[in-house]
Amino acid sequence: MPVLVASDLDRTLIYSAAALALTMPDARAPRLLCVEVHEARPLSYMTETAAQLLTDLGDAAVFVPTTTRTRKQYQRINLPGPAPKYAICANGGHLLVDGVTDPDWHAQVQARLAEQCAPLAEIQDHLMATASPAWVRKHRIAEDLFAYLVVERELLPEEWVKELAVWAENRGWTVSLQGRKIYAVPKPLTKSAAMHEVARRTGADLTLAAGDSLLDADLLLAADRGWRPGHGELADANWTAPMITALPERGALAGERILREFLKATRTTAPQ
Repeated sequence: MPVLVASDLDRTLIYSAAALALTMPDARAPRLLCVEVHEARPLSYMTETAAQLLTDLGDAAVFVPTTTRTRKQYQRINLPGPAPKYAICANGGHLLVDGVTDPDWHAQVQARLAEQCAPLAEIQDHLMATASPAWVRKHRIAEDLFAYLVVERELLPEEWVKELAVWAENRGWTVSLQGRKIYAVPKPLTKSAAMHEVARRTGADLTLAAGDSLLDADLLLAADRGWRPGHGELADANWTAPMITALPERGALAGERILREFLKATRTTAPQ
């Protein structure tokens, strides 16, 4: 039986320059591999050590990149190692098989959303009406599934975020603040549901997961074992649960540690 590893990407395995958290002396900083270029500029990185660990993991387990990114944003990433057969995008809204979305899965997701929560248009109208142009830089709709704002974090009123979270909760939506982005995501739109579907298709009997944000909590809880780094929304809230390991490492070194834990757990369960 294969081991399935479903991992968040941004600020879990890959990092922007601002999120690398290179706190050591410059001469001791790890060598970095650029894994994403956007508009002709390098955008996301892993350490070279993490790149080798991910390559080893791709040979040992079914590795499934699991992200809130849209398909277009995900496809900019060039991860080391074997090309993953499965990838989860748009927070579970799209299941990619060999790089192509599975239409049956997407139709099932859309049906759940229509049945269980307020429509996207209602959320979008509320964001347009209440978010101030003084601190909002962009309004975005992702894959016609959820909304997010790009904000000036230092100008963002904390109370507004709290009020939005309460308003959204009553309509079956979740709010997550990640860096300069505020996400509004339907509760039935989950990474965990898509992970379970990949586990069903692959026959995996052990699922491992990692993530740093509120939108990763359901994924971590659904896996047999999970890890979170020492940074991010979950760490800020001191969030934990049975079978979840809270790691002390932050930034790019947390990405290395997570991959080591994945490999260790995978090899421990491998037949001798």
